[in-house]
Amino acid sequence: MEEQVTAHEQTLADDKMRAEIAKLVAETNQIKVSAVLAPALAAAAVVATSGAIVKLFF
Repeated sequence: MEEQVTAHEQTLADDKMRAEIAKLVAETNQIKVSAVLAPALAAAAVVATSGAIVKLFF
């Protein structure tokens, strides 16, 4: 026995799928930014700390 899917049900399923895809894309972009930004900020902190220490002693 095969169930028939109405056009309305199919539209709702499609909308839900699009929303899930959009959420995954947004999360992926956030991860990409974090993967680039975190090391850059860490490097900037190391440089700033090194500069402060050098200025303190010299």
